[in-house]
Amino acid sequence: MVARRAPAPALRVEPARGVAGVDEAGRGALAGPVVAAACIWDPAAPPLPGVRDSKELTARRREELYEALLAHPAARVGVGVASGAEVDGLNVLRATMAAMARAVAALPGPPPAAALIDGNCVPDGLPCPAEAVVGGDRTRYCIAAASIVAKVTRDRRMRELHAAHPEYGFDQHAGYGTAKHVAAMREHGATPHHRTTFAPLRGWRSAASD
Repeated sequence: MVARRAPAPALRVEPARGVAGVDEAGRGALAGPVVAAACIWDPAAPPLPGVRDSKELTARRREELYEALLAHPAARVGVGVASGAEVDGLNVLRATMAAMARAVAALPGPPPAAALIDGNCVPDGLPCPAEAVVGGDRTRYCIAAASIVAKVTRDRRMRELHAAHPEYGFDQHAGYGTAKHVAAMREHGATPHHRTTFAPLRGWRSAASD
């Protein structure tokens, strides 16, 4: 008998208007920015089929849902970015919180009534009450939608970095610490987009071409 995969549980759509879900991508990478997204979904509209935690989707499906979310009249989306240099200067947690706050600030229209933040920390300086939701990208529709926007936005930026630094393979690993990426760093050094406070990058030389 072939085992069948259990269907994904239904995500909760917030009944109140103006609730923003917030998530990030790239926090654990060795290179590139942390990208956060905030998404408000009008509860009067039916949810888009297929929205779930971005890690559970194929790259192609993420791209499709990203385009659908940005085009849908029920969605309001904002994006915030913290560079690799900010990660080094602030530390990764503070840089992530800064990117999340920027994403909320970038939402079009009035500030959200509330924000649901994936994880166990809430950024300072938000224009609304906020709650941290551990595993929220697997349980809350607005956070799952934000996870898709953050992931696709960051992947596109990493492909742009690949065009400038093809020897590192950013288009394949998005800056995470794969064996190929580490081998490329050992051969070529670190670009300005690498996080030099992260092991194994501490004390490495910069790439001569930069």
